[in-house]
Amino acid sequence: MKNRLVVLGGGESGVGAAVLAKKQGYEVFLSDCGIIQPQAKALLNEHGVEFEEGIHSLPLIMTAEEVVKSPGIPDTVTVVEDLNKAGIPVISEIEFAGRYTDARKICITGSNGKTTTSSLIYYLLKNAGLNVGLAGNVGQSFAYQVATQNYDIYVLELSSFQLEGMYDFKADIAILLNITPDHLDRYHHDLQEYVRAKFRITQNMAEDDCFIFCRDDEISMDHLSRIVLKAKSLPISQKIAVPQGAYTEGNLMKVKYGEEEFQMFLNELALQGKHNVYNSMAAALSAKIMNISNPVIRESLTSFKSIPHRMEQVAKVRGTLYINDSKATNINSVWYALESIQTPIIWIAGGQDKGNDYEPLYDLVRDKVKALICLGIDNEKLHKSFKDKVPCLIDTTSMKGAVTHAYEMAQPGDTVLLSPACASFDLFRNYEDRGDQFREAVRKL
Repeated sequence: MKNRLVVLGGGESGVGAAVLAKKQGYEVFLSDCGIIQPQAKALLNEHGVEFEEGIHSLPLIMTAEEVVKSPGIPDTVTVVEDLNKAGIPVISEIEFAGRYTDARKICITGSNGKTTTSSLIYYLLKNAGLNVGLAGNVGQSFAYQVATQNYDIYVLELSSFQLEGMYDFKADIAILLNITPDHLDRYHHDLQEYVRAKFRITQNMAEDDCFIFCRDDEISMDHLSRIVLKAKSLPISQKIAVPQGAYTEGNLMKVKYGEEEFQMFLNELALQGKHNVYNSMAAALSAKIMNISNPVIRESLTSFKSIPHRMEQVAKVRGTLYINDSKATNINSVWYALESIQTPIIWIAGGQDKGNDYEPLYDLVRDKVKALICLGIDNEKLHKSFKDKVPCLIDTTSMKGAVTHAYEMAQPGDTVLLSPACASFDLFRNYEDRGDQFREAVRKL
């Protein structure tokens, strides 16, 4: 029998870690202080994993030789502080799963665009006929896939929370798209602490590995100038030409890796908008590193369908377009959404604030937003920030109410945009639930 492993959190990540640990011969105990979903319980029972819910029983937890912590649990909760004091190692599910696979790992992080880029790279590799899994912050957990599948390559979307608990894990290709202030409530309102968490994606990388980063992102470049990396550094830029990496020149995207080159017209890309050009460049560059042929790259970048809950066009009702951007949980994502819409906007925003500074949105909101519908339990910060910038502010605590208000105000040619800038946990299970409820409410109009 191997060591005793305790898993904290009974969501996708925790259950996956518990199943993998059981398969690897560990004595496993899972603890969740909330309620565990029925399908998760069924999976735990099926694999013979002991668990508890609604409580963290310290005597059972403190006997662990190692603890896998779900990314949503901050280090400041009592049980984690107790584990740290006792010197019991606390790691992430990604770190744990990484021990049990020899697959190549393409890892993507960034404040914005990481789900789109991860999904696009996965789509590219699948189209090239490779045996690839998509995991991390998207899809089934990495640990569960390592336990139940046998992929040659993993595309992993990694949040800063996941990166925090990673120590020996190594990416073969690491991609850092951008860094903007986000989750600062978790990082003692210290941007540098958040930046350091993001840069953990480069840890343990060797000379043969590749690090793709945005040459146009000031925060990334500032930190990069202060650290030493062994990996091949490959910039992406929409401002300057680079000898190796990817860049735009006029209406073309150009990719160079070693002796290989690829180019295509920007207007051929399935994903339009300035921010999506960066995502497409990162994906194309990864594909060249993976030796994928130019025709497959071109076809994939042309035919890719956008991910759910990210600028997803739900329906047109009485001449008004309804867009579900529920995945926009920070200011920068909302900035991109507002910037890309050229019609008058009725903006639905709000939820659990993450230490947001709304100032970067002020000019766009003044120019484009005719009404702001505040969807949250506490909307005070939104009111304070925008009361003198939009003609109309409305409060609501239900998605049905938000969509009804929008419908009543909308004129033909307007766009109703759900782009919350906040976490969803005050009124919804997660951002998917919030987006699903929006879709449902729009379809019932």
